[in-house]
Amino acid sequence: MDPITAHVVIDRPREEVFDYLADIANHQEFSDHYLKEWRLTRLDSVGRGAGARFKIDAPLDRHGWGDMTFVEVQRPYKIVAVGRAGKFNRQKTWTTWTLEPAGHATRVEVTMESEPALLSDKLMEALTGRRGWMKRGLNKALQRMQAILEEDLDRGPRVTVGGL
Repeated sequence: MDPITAHVVIDRPREEVFDYLADIANHQEFSDHYLKEWRLTRLDSVGRGAGARFKIDAPLDRHGWGDMTFVEVQRPYKIVAVGRAGKFNRQKTWTTWTLEPAGHATRVEVTMESEPALLSDKLMEALTGRRGWMKRGLNKALQRMQAILEEDLDRGPRVTVGGL
C-alpha cells in the first residue's frame, strides 16, 4: 500500500506527546477502534525494541493479525516502527511518527505504508478498500489521541503483555 499520511496539532509540549507515543502500551488507547486485541511483545513497553501484536479489524479480512516494533526512537521528534501483517505475516509494514513544534503546541504527523508480498495481497487491498479504511482509522486515532492528551477524554484500555 502506498504511504498514508495524517496529522493533528495537539496543544501539549512536544516532549510530553513524544513520551506518550514512545510507550507502545498507550497506542491501544487511541487506536482500539480499528486495531483490536493488543498484546505487548515484551514487558518493557517504552523505547527501542518495544512492540505489540494486534488484530486489524478490517472488513473482509480473514488474516487480520499484525505487529509492530519500535526500531528508531529519537527523542523528541521521531519514532519509527516496523512490522508484519496479513496472511502468514508476509506483508512488511512501516509506521513513522514525526513531531514538530507548532508554537506552544505539537504537530504530530504519522505515515503508514505496507509492502504486499504477492500480487494477490495487492489485489485484496484494492478490492476491500483497505487504503480508505486505514486512512479513516488513522485520522480517528489521531483525533482520539488529541482528546486524551488535551482533555483526558476518550481513553481506551491499556494493553497488557500476551497471556496476562
